[in-house]
Amino acid sequence: MSVLVVTGTGTGVGKTVVTAALAAAAVRRGRSVAVLKPAQTGVAPGEPGDAAEAGRLAGPEVHTAELARFPEPLAPDTAARRAGLPPVDAEAAAGAAARLAAEHELVLVEGAGGLLVRFDAAGSTLADTARLLGAPVVLVAAAGLGTLNSTALTAEALAARGLRCAGVVIGSWPAEPDLASRCNLRDLPEAAGAPLAGLLPAGAAGLTPAGFRAAAPGWLSPALGGTWDGTGPAGGSTEATAATARR
Repeated sequence: MSVLVVTGTGTGVGKTVVTAALAAAAVRRGRSVAVLKPAQTGVAPGEPGDAAEAGRLAGPEVHTAELARFPEPLAPDTAARRAGLPPVDAEAAAGAAARLAAEHELVLVEGAGGLLVRFDAAGSTLADTARLLGAPVVLVAAAGLGTLNSTALTAEALAARGLRCAGVVIGSWPAEPDLASRCNLRDLPEAAGAPLAGLLPAGAAGLTPAGFRAAAPGWLSPALGGTWDGTGPAGGSTEATAATARR
C-alpha cells in the first residue's frame, strides 16, 4: 500500500495518534513515510496541527504536509466559508497524496472528523479522495458504548463507494475497560466487516517520542506494519477478554 487513508467514526477518536503509530511502525521497518492532512481546522497560524503532532511522535524522518488550515474547530467546508478562505477539495487532496507517493514508500492521509465530513460546498469528502486514489481506509473507532453503530454506518458508507476497509483500530483502549469495551473487541469486526487491526493504549500521545516509536509496532497488526498478535495493551488476549465479557 503506497497510500493509506485514515478516517474515524467521528472526531476525538484518536485518528492522529493512530496515524503517528502507522508512521512510526513503517519507519521502524525502514520505509520512507509522509503524512498529509488535507484540511486542518481549529488551529491558529503557526500553531502545530495534526500532521505536525504525528511527525513529533513518529520521528523527524517523517515528512508532514497540510494543504490548508482554518482557525475555527468546524467541518472544513464550514470553517473555510466562515474564514473567507478557499476550501480544499477531494481532487486536490488526492493529487497531493499522489505526488507524495512518488517520493515516499508510504503516504498516510488523515481526514478531519468522520468519513463524510464535507471538504467544500460541492460536497466532496475524504471518501472521494480515497476513491480517486484507489486507497484502502483504516477506520479508527472508540472503545466503548455507542461505537458499534457509528462503526457500522461508516463501514456501510465505505462499501457503498467500493472502498476497502484495511481494518479497525481502537484509538484509545482504557487501562480498565468496562463491559461494553470488552464486548466490543468481539463485536467491532462484525460491525465493520473488517478485522480488528490494532489497539492503542489510552494516553499513548503522552509518551516520550522515543517511547512512542518503540511501542507503536506492538499496537498494530502485521497487516498494518506492526507486530500485534492479539494481546491488548491492558493485558490479556482480545479473544480471552471478549470471552470473559460474554460470561
